[in-house]
Amino acid sequence: MTQHPTAVDLYHMIDGPADAPVLVLGPSLGTDVGLFDAQVAALADRWRIVRFDLRGHGGSPTPPGPYTMSDLAGDVLALLDSLGVERFHYAGVSIGGAIGQWLAIHAGHRLLSLAVCASAAQFADPESWPVRAASVRAEGTEILVPSRTGTWFVPQFAHDRPQEAGRLLDMLRATSREGYAGCCEAIGAFDVRDQLSRITVPTLVIAGADDPATPVEMVRAIALGIAGATFVVVGDAAHLVNAEQPEAVNQALAEHLERSGARPVRT
Repeated sequence: MTQHPTAVDLYHMIDGPADAPVLVLGPSLGTDVGLFDAQVAALADRWRIVRFDLRGHGGSPTPPGPYTMSDLAGDVLALLDSLGVERFHYAGVSIGGAIGQWLAIHAGHRLLSLAVCASAAQFADPESWPVRAASVRAEGTEILVPSRTGTWFVPQFAHDRPQEAGRLLDMLRATSREGYAGCCEAIGAFDVRDQLSRITVPTLVIAGADDPATPVEMVRAIALGIAGATFVVVGDAAHLVNAEQPEAVNQALAEHLERSGARPVRT
C-alpha cells in the first residue's frame, strides 16, 4: 500500500463485525467521532464502521497548519492502510464530505461507494475561511459556539433536545485552535467543481433543507456533477443533518450501501 510520510496517526473507533464490508465515516469541522453515534447504533450490526477524528479534533494530534484536503485525505488513507483495509465505502459530513470527494477523485480505486452530506465542491466565500482561521487561532473555538444554533442544527432541535445540542457544541469547545484553523484553510482552498465528473463510484448526496452553511442548491451541484448520483433533501435539518435527523439519513445510507453492492452481515 502507499506510504504517507506526512500523515498523522488519527484517533479512530471501530465497530461492527470483522468480516463485514467497511464503512468509513468522516466528521464535520469542529466535531469528533461522536457525531456518528446514531449511525453506529443503526448500522454497526451489519457493517464494520471506522470513524475518525480530524487533525486537531477529538483525540487526534495537532500538527501546525495550514492543512490541505490532500493532507486530510492522506491521513484517512494512512489509517486504513494501517488497518489493512484496501477497499471501503465512505460517508462524510461537510469537510468530511469534501475529503470523500477528494478520495473519489484521486483514489477512486479504493472506494466502493461515496456518500456526501451537507458539503460542497467549493464552499461559500473562500476568502472568509482564512479570516475565520485567524480569529480562532487568536480567540479559540468558543467564539463560534453562539452561531452554531441555526447553523449546525435548527433552533427547534436545540429546544427539543438540549442535551444533544450541548453534546455537539462541547465537541467544538474541545477542538484545538490550530486543528480548527488548519482545517478552515483546507476548506477555503478546496475546489473540485471541474473534477466531479471523475467520480465514478455509486454516490449518494444528502442536503439539509434548512442548512445555511451548505444550502440545498450548493449540495445539489455535487450530485449534478457526478453521473448517476442520488440526491436526497432531508427536512427540518441544518448542517449536521445526520445528528438532527438520523432515521432519515440512516435509511438513505443503508439503501445506498445495498444498492452499491455491499453485502451486509445479516443479523
